[in-house]
Amino acid sequence: MLVLTRKSNQSIMIGDDIEVSVLSIMGEKVRIGIQAPRDIPVFRKEVYLEIQQERNGAVEAPAEGATVRGEVDEALRKLGTAAE
Repeated sequence: MLVLTRKSNQSIMIGDDIEVSVLSIMGEKVRIGIQAPRDIPVFRKEVYLEIQQERNGAVEAPAEGATVRGEVDEALRKLGTAAE
């Protein structure tokens, strides 16, 4: 996992097309903005997992030692195959 430190009004780039900006910091809450092409789905993780749960019809427990990144990658793979 890459860990970066950013201040308010600073951004990071993911590839050439995705920009993640820190909009504001209020106590323990950070507001971020994500600018990405329309063909790239962007969800909060809990919403994304709910979508996957509905599509799969059941909750799948992550494999032992699975990482959040691995879970999201796997769910995106499933999402990609479901859209085809």
